[in-house]
Amino acid sequence: MPNPLLEQHALPPFSKISSADIEPAITQLIERNKQATEAILAQHDSYNWDNLWQAIEQMDDELAQAWSPVSHLNSVANTEELRAAYNTCLPLLSEYGTWSGQHSGLYEAYRQVERSDEYATMDSARQKALENVLRDFRLAGVALPAGQKQQYAKLRKRLSELGSRFSDNVLDATNAWSRQVSEEQLAGLPATALANARQAAQQAGLEGCLITLEFPSFYPVLAYCEDAGLREEVYRANTTRASEQGPHAGQWDNSAIIEETLDLRQQLADLLGFANYAELSLATKMADTPTHVRDFLEQLSLKSRPQAQAEWRELQEFARSEYGAATINAWDVSFYSEKLRESRYQVSQEDIRPYLPVSRVLPGLFAVVERLYDVTVREVHEFDSYHKDARLFELLQDGAVIARFYLDLYARAQKRGGAWMDNCRVRRMAGDTLQVPVAYLVCNFTPPVGDTPALLTHTELTTLFHEFGHGLHHMLTRQTVASVSGINGVAWDAVELPSQFLENWCWEREALGLISGHHETGEALPAQLLDKLLAARNFQSAMQMARQLELALFDLRLHSEWQPGGGAASVQNLLDEVRNAVAVVIPPSFNRTQHSFSHIFAGGYAAGYYSYKWAEVLSADAFSRFEEEGIFNQATGKAFRTHILEAGGSRDAMESFVAFRGREPMIEPLLRHSGIDSADAA
Repeated sequence: MPNPLLEQHALPPFSKISSADIEPAITQLIERNKQATEAILAQHDSYNWDNLWQAIEQMDDELAQAWSPVSHLNSVANTEELRAAYNTCLPLLSEYGTWSGQHSGLYEAYRQVERSDEYATMDSARQKALENVLRDFRLAGVALPAGQKQQYAKLRKRLSELGSRFSDNVLDATNAWSRQVSEEQLAGLPATALANARQAAQQAGLEGCLITLEFPSFYPVLAYCEDAGLREEVYRANTTRASEQGPHAGQWDNSAIIEETLDLRQQLADLLGFANYAELSLATKMADTPTHVRDFLEQLSLKSRPQAQAEWRELQEFARSEYGAATINAWDVSFYSEKLRESRYQVSQEDIRPYLPVSRVLPGLFAVVERLYDVTVREVHEFDSYHKDARLFELLQDGAVIARFYLDLYARAQKRGGAWMDNCRVRRMAGDTLQVPVAYLVCNFTPPVGDTPALLTHTELTTLFHEFGHGLHHMLTRQTVASVSGINGVAWDAVELPSQFLENWCWEREALGLISGHHETGEALPAQLLDKLLAARNFQSAMQMARQLELALFDLRLHSEWQPGGGAASVQNLLDEVRNAVAVVIPPSFNRTQHSFSHIFAGGYAAGYYSYKWAEVLSADAFSRFEEEGIFNQATGKAFRTHILEAGGSRDAMESFVAFRGREPMIEPLLRHSGIDSADAA
């Protein structure tokens, strides 16, 4: 019978997705795949790439295509009905993944292909794909006794459910809090933020202004609002989301989920013969051991901490001398930091915003990409959409469509916070047809307000470039094997390289000339303002590094040292210990950062949050070649596209980096870009 989630569309049929159809459709595909897998294994005495790999890949890709729009909608247009269907399917998909990963007959069939004469004639992408799948079979417990296989399956299923519940709790806690205030209470807010707050109130049928926990709403309060009491209220609501603290204490509390998740991850590691979950996580990454990662993070802390401490002392002295503040509370840090930035550089994020309308930024971004990689972007106006804010674009090479991407830029209710790129379709050969890759690119920027277009801060600009860098990694791949195409098969601690790399063009004069233009006059970003922006680039960069190192070390140590049954106090105690070692700003005792730390409890970054800093070393060093040869040097751009973007996961990440840079990465470019003197650092 026809499957409502798997019609022959070039793009997802969003309008045809019914919550009631999702579970039956996914169940149907899973059962079909199981039966077809058994039939393939029964039909052949010997296996080769075509009769095994291609057949299995086709089935799994069809399942991925069916699930992709469901997962996307659950993140960007969440409803109770959709969430229920999504959560019902997660255990089914987990069980199918375990069934496949522990299928000894399938494992032996792949091993036969690896040992065959055909293997020697394969290109490196196919060989790497086989190497990866055999590794993943072992990590899925294919060699375990039957009873332990069942235990593995239960653990994976439960962990999948816990991750989804964690994410749901964060979303519900975020949506639950709001604060109706008067314009007078928001004194100090920039006009853009004030207009956004007024519009939010109007849309809710309220008088005055409305503050929510969507980032474009609450952050301006922390950074600009002169009412310290309101800053504290907003800070407390945001940092206690989904915990036993704060205005909704216990209502969507993730404490028990965190503890159970950590317990089950350790059980999973024990089952597979690893000392801890961090070791299991690193089995598929560039870094080889938790000790290696910890040494890397602590070395960065050693080099940056003296400057971070100096920046913190400077902020305290500024607040004391200019505003009479005896102490700086956590909810005051952004406020006084912005005041200090304005005092020193005479520039703020709001000064830049009028010059970064989305209508100018997007063509500028596309122009940068065209210069670097010789591709063009055009918008598609007629398509099956899921929201009025969603847009669709095509990537063209020599007039031919080579990829597509959805762009969903603005914050709204029922949409998960943050920014991300996700896989909609992967580039692969489907029979004799090349399947064009499609990406989802999602942000949570301030939406247009009335007749004023959407205007970005420079921070939001770098976020957009970051996610588009991920998108290019997915869309410019030349691989045709799904499991190593785009970001697939790329070591997790290298996957941030293309995204962080593209951010660099947000700081280059020549690129900013393409990206910026006043939303009313079209005037380019004035040279004087640009000079101030660039001068302020590394403002408090060491403090920002300390914050990232705090989160990365917490994540790593949590998954290296966790003892089952440790309880919530152990999580908080470890976080406090890490903060005392590397942080310069110690938050109040009610702060519950971990309860909304979705990266490690509901995403793919468990024992891998260090990847941001690890990949930042790679990206800074990669960009240093452009600094040497020209930021729009076409030969250098072609080399990066060839060796990094097109290669995807077809070879080890270090091999790809060395192919581009001519050597292994060095840490000095990152320190230099961060304004940290490696020679003087302790």
